[in-house]
Amino acid sequence: MADAVSWKIGEGVMVVTIDNPPVNALDHAVRQGLLAALEAARPPEVRAIVITGAGPVFSIGEEITKAATADQVPSLGEVLDRIETCGKQVVAALNGQALGGGLELALACHTRIALAEARIGFPEVKLGLLPGAGGTQRTPRLCGAAEALKLMLDGAPIDAVTAMAMGLLDGVVEEDLLDRAVILAGMLIGEGKPPRPTRDRREGFRDPQTYAAAIAAARAVERDDRLPAPERIIACVEAAILLPFEAGIAYERAAAEDLQTSDAAAGLRHAALAEARAARIPEAGATPRPVGHAGVIGGGLMGAGIAVALLGAGLRVTLVEADEAALARGLSRIDDLHERAVARGKLSEESREGEWARLAGATAIEALRAADIAIEAVPEDEALKAGVFRDLDRVLRPGAILATNTSYLDVDDLARVTSRPADVVGLHFFSPVQAMPLIEVVVGAQTAPDVVATGFELARQLRKFAVRAGVCDGFIGNRILTAYRSAADFMLEDGATPAAIDRVMRDFGFPLGPYQVADMAGLDISWARRQRLAESRDPAARYVAIGDRLCEAGRFGRKTGAGYYRYGEGSRMGAEDPAVIRIIEAERAAKGIVARSFGYDEIRDRCLYAMVNEGAKILSEGIALRPSDIDLVMLMGNGYPRLRGGPMKTADVIGLLPIRNKLRDWATQEPFWTPAPLLDEMIKEGRHFDDMNAD
Repeated sequence: MADAVSWKIGEGVMVVTIDNPPVNALDHAVRQGLLAALEAARPPEVRAIVITGAGPVFSIGEEITKAATADQVPSLGEVLDRIETCGKQVVAALNGQALGGGLELALACHTRIALAEARIGFPEVKLGLLPGAGGTQRTPRLCGAAEALKLMLDGAPIDAVTAMAMGLLDGVVEEDLLDRAVILAGMLIGEGKPPRPTRDRREGFRDPQTYAAAIAAARAVERDDRLPAPERIIACVEAAILLPFEAGIAYERAAAEDLQTSDAAAGLRHAALAEARAARIPEAGATPRPVGHAGVIGGGLMGAGIAVALLGAGLRVTLVEADEAALARGLSRIDDLHERAVARGKLSEESREGEWARLAGATAIEALRAADIAIEAVPEDEALKAGVFRDLDRVLRPGAILATNTSYLDVDDLARVTSRPADVVGLHFFSPVQAMPLIEVVVGAQTAPDVVATGFELARQLRKFAVRAGVCDGFIGNRILTAYRSAADFMLEDGATPAAIDRVMRDFGFPLGPYQVADMAGLDISWARRQRLAESRDPAARYVAIGDRLCEAGRFGRKTGAGYYRYGEGSRMGAEDPAVIRIIEAERAAKGIVARSFGYDEIRDRCLYAMVNEGAKILSEGIALRPSDIDLVMLMGNGYPRLRGGPMKTADVIGLLPIRNKLRDWATQEPFWTPAPLLDEMIKEGRHFDDMNAD
């Protein structure tokens, strides 16, 4: 891009503007442009340089999708060294966000001022990386180890006022940023002092003991040892005070290169790209319908959580329940969720009162006549939900959206009971709503494009990620979860224990194993679904009834104190229970199964390969648009470890051929393991799942 960097000279000051929309990424063209600007500033009449960004962003550094250009000469580190040592006074004027390499650019300048709304930060740790263009060396020179480490290890941006208090900025202005920066540059020229490069600053090193204590404190924090970036960041910040600047830069560069090629960084980068891709849907060009008033039918845990999320997005909400007693319970749940948010500092009392003022309760569906969208969240019963949709079809105004929060039911079947199937969509929230950042937008056969677009826009307003899904039993997340659980259940019946399977999957990176999750969710919920599907179940397919037997014994999970584990008073982590082992052994005996042992690797592989195989089926059926959408659902909705990138990314890392071959071996004993035809096709064509993501 020839005009990615432009400059103007006036009264001895060169103003350099980075114009590389949408985020002023420091790609190869920009780096070359900055060097060209420095060359143009060589004449003695140019005595100072101001660097700023066009538009609302200063720079976010290198875009993830263009990271390969970071290897092209000149590197960002080389450009920043040239800026810092150019012999001219260089002022950074931060007109907006300065993240990652953008902040490193600002730190390489000699003076920094920013608009008050600007935010700065180092998000690299979230990608398994570290600031690799001098950030770990320049930052602590200005603010010390404690503040530098917090900025880099948290990965969250801070506001300009906070940054100035830390010593990272020299001024914050409300307006006229560029004029103020030029004036400041003129003042620096007038003082006649030589530039003071950040590499020569020592403010952050004034108290070596405090610096060392901050390093030790950071190392003492318990972290996932599979994430290498935090330890490398700490080591680089320690090197800043121990080594000369050039040696510290070399140390940082080596650490950055190691992280760049790590499996964790690859997985985390893939996850970040999956988030960006998910919004690329066929309906993206449609105009969302306006939504200001939402109805929620059902005040249970899901309904109350959805209502609170809608209130938090500024919408008016009407909660509808069957009778006054149920409505009172629903409103009480909403109040409890508000109270917890206030206690955690997530919600102010003033905001709580404002949200409560926008909430209404009703026992008649007619209260939703003026609603723009109605989301049913009643129990997972097809007849009950169909009845709600008939009522909504009768009551809602033309153009209002009828949404279902069903986890498994056929959205098209629900649409067929209405006279307006184009207005029907699935909005599958994950539980607990207040904690889970995902919504599956389930698109029926006749769902209108603007209804789909509205689902994505609503998710954005709720600060959640949306993934487009087609109609099938369980959509994306729960369908893969079902395959995962089936693989685990087969091993359970064949000789493994719940604790052994859970331990392996926690070690892989899941926060909880499948049986811990089942106990937390409540075994009766999945039991009810199995009962609903009993008549349509293939009689030849293997069915594991251990979960049914636990429910028949009144063991519904944590809420009853017993499920796959036993829970003491107030306990959230269950203990192994001999009674469960006896139930499992009885089921084996009834089927004539002789228990065998399962090794650590086999437990892991069977669980993972079941997810991959089901994902391949979902792709071939068009239920998901791309593999990374499946990964995103599993990451955001089902606890798949983010550093692994998701099951389809994991499959690419392992290799599709060994996965397919192992599935074939297992399928000789159990048809469940029959490889999806898509795997054979991809292997023949030499493709990976990532090839289907098509950035």
